[in-house]
Parts: sequence; C-alpha cells; structure tokens
Amino acid sequence: MEQSRYGKLHPQAGIGIELFNKGEYFEAHEALELAWREEPGPVREFYRGILQIGVAYHHILNGNYRGAVKMFNRAKKWLAAYPAFYRGVNLAQLKDDALQAEKRLIELGMENIHQFERDLLKPILLEGTPE
Repeated sequence: MEQSRYGKLHPQAGIGIELFNKGEYFEAHEALELAWREEPGPVREFYRGILQIGVAYHHILNGNYRGAVKMFNRAKKWLAAYPAFYRGVNLAQLKDDALQAEKRLIELGMENIHQFERDLLKPILLEGTPE
C-alpha cells in the first residue's frame, strides 16, 4: 500500500469526493462505487471505506439509524490499514470526522436522529486544503 500513497485518485473518485463535499452523499456513493469497481489492488478498499462514510451520512439525513451505524462500522474496517494521508486524501481527518458524527448519532439514539446537527457532516480534506 505504501507504494501508491501519493498516487492519483481514480477520476470517478475525484468526482465522488466533490459530490461528497457538496453533501450529495448518494451521488458520491455512485461515483466512488465506479472507482471501486474499476480500480485493481488495495486502493479498492480505500474507495469502499470513503463511500461507506458517505452512505452513513446519507442514512443519517434520511433517519435510518441502523443503516448509518452499520456503514460507520464497515468504513472503519475498510479504512483501518491506510495511513493518515493516502492518494492526497487527509484520511486521518476523515476518520476522525466520521467518528465524531458516529458518537453524536449514538448519543442521540434512534428516537432522536432527526436532531442530528448537519454541520457534523464534514467535507473530505485533500492535501493542501486548509482545515
């Protein structure tokens, strides 16, 4: 994995990240899934992990507590082996942001998911972008 750490993103992954950062999580999932399907090797799970965070956010916004929790757990599994920065993505920040969103979701519980603060759904930061 270390060898391709600073390699370029698949074009569909770049589109997916743009959509993710606009809050268009379902559409981001579609683009990232194309990258995941087309890209060989270990980078596939990187794309899969990002898209599952997006799906978790989509589920939160649609009141699907169980679906969001399931996607957060899957994303943690897929992204665990990757370094803090991978292919230009600040993965450490993304994982921390997702963890904060997951903690808040669990605090609220299924009954109060509608109170989830949308500003906890942070964009994906790329290398060189201010936090």
